[in-house]
Amino acid sequence: MAHLLMVESWVGSMSRLLPRALREGGHEFTFLTRDLHHYLRSAPEGTAHPLLAARHVLTAETNDGEALLPFVERAHDVLRFDGVVTSCDYYLRTAAEIAGRLGLPGPTPEAVGNACRKDATRSVLAEAGLPGPRFAVCADWAEATAAAHRIGYPLVLKPVDLCAGMFVRRVDDEAALAEAYRALAAFPVNARGQRREPVVLLEELLEGPEVSVETVSYDGAVHVVGVTDKSLGGAPAFVETGHMFPAALDPADTEGAGETARRALKALGLDGVVAHTEIKLTPDGPRVVEVNPRPAGNRITELVRHVTGVDLAAACVDVALGREPDLHRRATGLTSAAIGFLVPDTDGVLEAVDGAEAVRAADDLLELRLADPGKAVRATGSNNDYLGHVMAGDARGTAARDRVAALLAQLAPRVVTR
Repeated sequence: MAHLLMVESWVGSMSRLLPRALREGGHEFTFLTRDLHHYLRSAPEGTAHPLLAARHVLTAETNDGEALLPFVERAHDVLRFDGVVTSCDYYLRTAAEIAGRLGLPGPTPEAVGNACRKDATRSVLAEAGLPGPRFAVCADWAEATAAAHRIGYPLVLKPVDLCAGMFVRRVDDEAALAEAYRALAAFPVNARGQRREPVVLLEELLEGPEVSVETVSYDGAVHVVGVTDKSLGGAPAFVETGHMFPAALDPADTEGAGETARRALKALGLDGVVAHTEIKLTPDGPRVVEVNPRPAGNRITELVRHVTGVDLAAACVDVALGREPDLHRRATGLTSAAIGFLVPDTDGVLEAVDGAEAVRAADDLLELRLADPGKAVRATGSNNDYLGHVMAGDARGTAARDRVAALLAQLAPRVVTR
């Protein structure tokens, strides 16, 4: 049995999947957070949050690295940690710094920091010779307008240090650029109380289908577990509306996406990580969208597990302990699995979701999760505002996405506008 330190967490599915992987691996963990109530508020009424299965809960200011490292060293002297994990992008570098300070396995803080900063990722990959979009990092409006003129519309405006597609927008002209720029500037602090870098990243818009490559890097080698496809909506935002694993691609595109992800991870120097690398399959070849040095969100890890038997959350625990992860594929009875999200298109309060009982009775349903009545609903501009999801599988081919679409079509949210 190993004892891991978990530094913060997402409040979504990984806050449940990572504790599950620890428990099923026979391990225990101490949870370190600046605000336990941030997680308790997300637990369904009458249930205990899985993070409360921790052996210990430590409270410290996780946003203050200078004070945090000595605090963790003192805790380590008493509790003895064998590894450090987190699922939350905003604390990936912190976890790497703690692991390095305690002499535990893990990627280097510099590699993680460069992957988590979208502008740094672009610079590192360009220097390594990986083809990518034309881009510019802009410190103010004057720089943004000049860069937009130089690169040419249409563009994508991105914050360099936010997640879940927040404030990522397609801009087709200067008016749209100004609107996106103002919206981002009005969000100076992220959801964890960390002040954002006041710069924006402008990129040439890449055309083509988007996929993600799920990998595990261990002992200097990058292992491609598979490629997941992605559907997007919510223009001019880029809201993920669904995924299927494996992506229905021809072998050349699958291999090209995997090789591009390998090259990106090697260029960034990432090792000892489970990663989720987003790729655009453009007419000129695969191009990196971003590199996330943690397991995929939106329950993609569960799609992978349903099809291959590979548990990427468990692999995350293994590499944090410096152990070789189990990546052997097993027969599961499914050849594809897909998820589709219930995306709100109006603001208000959720009254009910009609059609849920019929969907719940479907033979090939893997998961149905719906928001509770009374939830405040926002017409979504990111991946944070779903009203639920449907997951289904296919035992004979890659029809799981079509099956999910048919099930989603039976669900009708009733939203009361106020």
